[in-house]
Amino acid sequence: MDEGRNVDARGLSCPQPVLMARKTLMELGSGEVSAIVDTMTQVENCIRTAESLGWTATYEEKDECFRLIFKK
Repeated sequence: MDEGRNVDARGLSCPQPVLMARKTLMELGSGEVSAIVDTMTQVENCIRTAESLGWTATYEEKDECFRLIFKK
């Protein structure tokens, strides 16, 4: 994946991770985007935002953070 399709929001507090993911999803429009966040609350908020924009989302917990994959 190219850098424009990756969102690294580790260490940021809400709402920054959600806003970063939303901006990337809206700019890309379709395809696949990866995001890394710190908390389950951020995962839930990012998924809710992505779904409202027509994207699907999955996530996995790894190394004390969460990796989300958005697809459209």
